[in-house]
Amino acid sequence: MKVVKNHILERGEKKPILLDYFTSSKSNDQPIIIFAHGYKGFKDWGAWNLMAQTYANAGFCFVKFNFSHNGGTMENPIDFPDLEAFGNNNYSKELDDLNTVIDWTQTHLKQIANTNEIYLIGHSRAGGIVSICAAQNKLVKKVVTLAGVSDYESRFPKDNTFDKWKESGVYHVKNGRTHQEMPHYFQFFEDFEKNKEMLTIKNSVENLKIPHLIVHGKNDIVVSFNEALQLHQWNPRAELQSIHNANHTFGASHPWNHDILPKDLRQTTQCVINFLN
Repeated sequence: MKVVKNHILERGEKKPILLDYFTSSKSNDQPIIIFAHGYKGFKDWGAWNLMAQTYANAGFCFVKFNFSHNGGTMENPIDFPDLEAFGNNNYSKELDDLNTVIDWTQTHLKQIANTNEIYLIGHSRAGGIVSICAAQNKLVKKVVTLAGVSDYESRFPKDNTFDKWKESGVYHVKNGRTHQEMPHYFQFFEDFEKNKEMLTIKNSVENLKIPHLIVHGKNDIVVSFNEALQLHQWNPRAELQSIHNANHTFGASHPWNHDILPKDLRQTTQCVINFLN
């Protein structure tokens, strides 16, 4: 296995993207998996590096990246030193980031991987991003959601909180782990409204024509298992896999100071490998 960490994908006037890739030693024709992290997440969270190694050992080229406005920096990609960027993030930017990474694989990984076989995996909020991308981008051949959300609009603040957000231009969410007050500028909602048809996950899931796997923990209290059922209802051709006692992160936490995957994430990863193969 070959591992390249913290490669900087420069994009001119747009914020750069930091990514890693783990390549299998088994083949020069390995399919490419692109993994997208969720809300308040980052590419080096918890057990994601161990997960990446597992996919590479199974014969895939595994790419994971930080969304450009996730709050990390090129110098400090873990946690959230750039809260201004975090506050200016939105779903359209994340979709653009993912498409940029896909385009990057077409040239940068051409010598070591099969650039005609692009598979997307999205955790939590990014489950929606990969679903939308997969419905639009013809380079994507398979898509997987891990504890994926089914709807973005319902997650915006309601009633008085929304009115205060619109009036002040910002609302904050406390990060329980880092104790930071994470800002969300009102542009987040405005961008959703402007691009609502494209960013409505239902519209994309109903139109997916490629193999689609939905994996969700039965004990997920962050994103309910009912959202997995909703996704499956919109795309009955998809494969739905429940992980019996799994939580939202499939047993992983940050930091992850073990050299093996937690049981539920190990089961999940094997399930995804079986599907992609």
